[in-house]
Amino acid sequence: MKYVLLSTLFFIIACGQQKKYHKQTDEEQASINSDAVRKILNFQNKLNSEFKDPESSPLPDRYRKDFEGLDFFMPDTNYIVTAKLERTPDAEPFLLPTTTSRKSHEKLYAIAHFVLNGIEHQLEIYQSLDLLDEEGYEDYLFLPFLDNTNGEETYAGGRYIDLKEPEGDSIVIDFNRAYNPYCVYNKKYSCPLVPRQNYMKTKVLAGVKDFIKH
Repeated sequence: MKYVLLSTLFFIIACGQQKKYHKQTDEEQASINSDAVRKILNFQNKLNSEFKDPESSPLPDRYRKDFEGLDFFMPDTNYIVTAKLERTPDAEPFLLPTTTSRKSHEKLYAIAHFVLNGIEHQLEIYQSLDLLDEEGYEDYLFLPFLDNTNGEETYAGGRYIDLKEPEGDSIVIDFNRAYNPYCVYNKKYSCPLVPRQNYMKTKVLAGVKDFIKH
């Protein structure tokens, strides 16, 4: 009964202040979205800076000298999802094929379940065994994916997202941070191939677009 009374009281107050209540909610959401967009733009600027720097750029000199910036989709907070993690602690390590003869040593860390564009998806998230002992990569997770923009707006072979191990049973995936494998820009790189099970039956209109060589 106490719960019902409290609920009724809240309903009366909310209705009596309906415009103010909804205005506050809209402002809070706008603030959250604004912060998210700012982080997306910071990611884009950082990536462009790395591509301009000869010490970190995957671009050959002939492309880097005229490089002005990568082609991105407009930031879109609809492509930020919170996924439920189905952890796979007993998964066996495996060798993931790459664009060269090299094999990447990976382990299935978890399966992420989420809804995007009104469709339920699941993607496998991997942990690179080759990077576990490297400083700064102790909690690194790797999410490669394919979607219906591949071969049109984006690179035909799919894109990557870098993640970090979360503390709980969910993880935030921001598809605005999707980037191309380095072998798109320079064939000297060996890039893991995206497993077919990580194909999303939708268009992910976020992140880095395909690279057009001029």
